[in-house]
Amino acid sequence: MLYPILTQSRLLMDLSGIWDFKPDDGTAFDSEWHKTSLSSPLNMPVPASYNDITESAALRDHYGWVFYQRTIAVPDFALSQRVVLRFSAIAHEAIVYLNDNEITRRKGGFLPFEIEISKHLIPGENRLTVAIGNIIDYTTLPVGGKRDMLSTGATFPDSKPTNHPNFDFFNYAGIIRPVALYTTPQSYIKDITVTAAVNGPDAVLSYSVETEGEGACHVEARDESGILVAESDGSTGTLEIKDVNLWAPLAPYLYDIKATFGEDSYTLPYGVRTVRVDGTKFLINEKPFYFKGYGKHEDTFPTGRGINIPMNSKDISLMKWQGANSFRTSHYPYSEEMMRLCDREGIVVIDETPAVGISIGFGGGANFGTAKIDTFDPEQGIKTFEHHKDVLRDLIARDKNYACVVMWSIANEPDSGAESAYDYFAPLYELALELDPQKRPRTIASVQISSPDKDCSSKLSDVICLNRYYGWYLMSADLVAAGEALRKEIEAWAVYGSRGGDDLQNLTFS
Repeated sequence: MLYPILTQSRLLMDLSGIWDFKPDDGTAFDSEWHKTSLSSPLNMPVPASYNDITESAALRDHYGWVFYQRTIAVPDFALSQRVVLRFSAIAHEAIVYLNDNEITRRKGGFLPFEIEISKHLIPGENRLTVAIGNIIDYTTLPVGGKRDMLSTGATFPDSKPTNHPNFDFFNYAGIIRPVALYTTPQSYIKDITVTAAVNGPDAVLSYSVETEGEGACHVEARDESGILVAESDGSTGTLEIKDVNLWAPLAPYLYDIKATFGEDSYTLPYGVRTVRVDGTKFLINEKPFYFKGYGKHEDTFPTGRGINIPMNSKDISLMKWQGANSFRTSHYPYSEEMMRLCDREGIVVIDETPAVGISIGFGGGANFGTAKIDTFDPEQGIKTFEHHKDVLRDLIARDKNYACVVMWSIANEPDSGAESAYDYFAPLYELALELDPQKRPRTIASVQISSPDKDCSSKLSDVICLNRYYGWYLMSADLVAAGEALRKEIEAWAVYGSRGGDDLQNLTFS
């Protein structure tokens, strides 16, 4: 999916600002709130999580649906084009209404979705209403359970439904990333995919431009000085770049790949680099790369999980100041704005799905305080598999062209040692490989609940990533013993990290 930009053929309208807002009091859907202006609404900034914007504890801990509303108008001169409504991310479920009609639904936060609204628009102002649900359970990613992961076993009255996160960060909700209207000609560029093969000082870029309608396609590449370095005709083809400037960690270089199709045009910033695993080495541009960085979060006050452009820049500045070169998007996909910034700054990214909490046995897991149930029990266990596939499709469709993204993290700290874990995760690993045109390495961040021979990540991952807590949860404050225990475990994993052939493994820390 293409990031929305303003071009000579595309109009881009930002819908950020103050929207009307009202939590569902139990009558919203029966009373069809979307068909009229919200009564006595709050003022709510978009994009932002709504939880910390007011001083209301009830809103912070709200369970269920909230309604956002505003009016939109499209300039008359733009109505001859396709008009697309695009949400960069909501958390976690959305129903979108335009005027009196529902126009689309979305399950899952953190990734974009869009719908052409040309046929739904009326002359003048249109009422846009978005219902957002924050409910998490055994079918959602992240996973919600029957008791809080961090609770002390307290129970809650049935008369007060409550979310019980099976993860140790706050369940922020709302319209958390930008909302935009953009236009394209009726014949338009739908998507662009680029891969690179580097041969000595030169590179060959293979491209595919997905289009709708009639027209001729032309593609060109320009360097950072704006000089044309390659061009080609056709919706598929190659661009040969002599003396290529490679994108490298902390030394980025981005070419502009401009596609023109009929009256439409789109420019894609693109970094040329290679990634592969060779034995115990992670190679970027055929040079060993050592990950130094963080499992980061998108979490700032008072916007919560909402996008914070200045903080993105500040975080990268701090990382560079500290000598870091990378981070993992713990535990969900970050904003496209952050991905684009990492491309420009040369920060390496392990791109993670929102699959956190896929363990209802770990310490009680999502089933705290109740009968023990196996995570992958077909009747009583999690029901996330189909949604997990959807998330992978959307994540790779969004981030496939970013040079900064060098690895896909399928999940964070799942029950990867459970009896049926391999059967759950193997198809997801296969799907990621199938979908990714660059065939990046795949991993999961493994938690300390099983031995290497039982953990499915030792069989599936191209890179073994371990979350370990020696000296924290285990052997607290005894760093000598913690170090010895960590070293012993690493030696056990190293057997799997030294295999060669097509089943290459690598031992890294995240």
